[in-house]
Amino acid sequence: MTLFKRLMPLVVALLAAAAPARALDIDVTSFTLGNGMQVVVIPDHRAPVVTHMVWYKVGAADEPQGKAGIAHLLEHLMFKGTPKYPDGAFTRIVRANGGDENAFTSQDYTAYFQRVMKDRLPLVMELEADRMQNLVLTDENVLPERAVVQEERRERTENEPRGLLAEQLDAALYLAHPYGKPVIGWMSEVAQLTRQDALDFYAAHYEPGNAILIVAGDVTPEEVRTLAERHYGPLQNRRPVAERRRTPEPPPNAERRVIMRDARASSPSWQREYLTASARDLPQREELALSLLADVVGGGSESRLHQALALEKKLAAYTGAWFNGDNLDHGSFGIYAAPNGGVTVEAVEKAVDEILDDVIAEGITQEELDRSRNSVVAGAVYLLDSQDALARMFGSALTTGQTIEDVLNWERDINQVTVEDVNQAARKVLERRASVTGILLPEATVQ
Repeated sequence: MTLFKRLMPLVVALLAAAAPARALDIDVTSFTLGNGMQVVVIPDHRAPVVTHMVWYKVGAADEPQGKAGIAHLLEHLMFKGTPKYPDGAFTRIVRANGGDENAFTSQDYTAYFQRVMKDRLPLVMELEADRMQNLVLTDENVLPERAVVQEERRERTENEPRGLLAEQLDAALYLAHPYGKPVIGWMSEVAQLTRQDALDFYAAHYEPGNAILIVAGDVTPEEVRTLAERHYGPLQNRRPVAERRRTPEPPPNAERRVIMRDARASSPSWQREYLTASARDLPQREELALSLLADVVGGGSESRLHQALALEKKLAAYTGAWFNGDNLDHGSFGIYAAPNGGVTVEAVEKAVDEILDDVIAEGITQEELDRSRNSVVAGAVYLLDSQDALARMFGSALTTGQTIEDVLNWERDINQVTVEDVNQAARKVLERRASVTGILLPEATVQ
């Protein structure tokens, strides 16, 4: 099981923004079962396999105060069994039938998926529907799994200086909103999570009316409707789905700075994040303009950061930029760079700021926009040439307030973005009062 946390590459931001399903000549069908469960079908007849995913509209940002990490821990515990399929039988059955399965948790959703041969689709539907309401937890299976999550946190965050810095940056970027705490949770709170905490969270959020079923693969909408009605249709919502209540983030009034020294860091690094609105709260063209801005500034070998810092001035070993709108409440625009040996972080930061100041004052060019747009569209088409990517694209969009139409109109809308759209987005987002800058230094470095 893996955490599905924010990723830096632009292609992941495109999944959030929605990508060009029409370029792949794919029809999408959506319907709702009587219990409120939405079903999305994405036919793909290139091979006799299917990807089956259930997305719950609940994530780490929905956790009760003091229970950081319970959403992710419950994701682990969902594999522990039910009266019908006890003691890890879920995984054993899927793999015995030639399939693979896993799950991931984000701030806004938790998703479970299986990839199987087409004729095994009824089987995985039965398994997933069964654990939606019949999970059995005991201290004997909860406490060891809690220890697994603690070890996961040690390996991925506490033993990784850059992971620790990223966690501190989020905590500084969000003063009040729960996005400021990590998906995996703070160790001090994870260590106190109990079986009852998991059962309470499960009861509050794991209902058909709070779930989206996505099936991509060698199926027709009619086939999926028949199976979904058979396996998920009989499930009743046992209680009203808990309303998402999140502390709103106040308007940012001061830029923030985080400096972390760690003896395990082999070299310095620099990064900055700007708080933005989420995709659902941005006009489509503004959201896409931010994705294109990220590509122009730091998206590859032709980007301004790479050309200036890596090639011309020889200041940085690597650079990059990204926009992530794949959250329900807020997004972020980020930039990063690592100094070459003998170059100070201060020199790199100054050079980055000169580039950003020029973008704000003078804007980008039509040539830059055309190049980035072609690169982004081509990259998205190749990326989406898989069932898994298609299912994730729609799942992440629908669980964060976007629509199927937003996804399907991506190709049309990105072609309508103008130079002025990108320039306006830059002037709006590159506001230092809404940013946090992070610096990682080896322990002995004095900055």
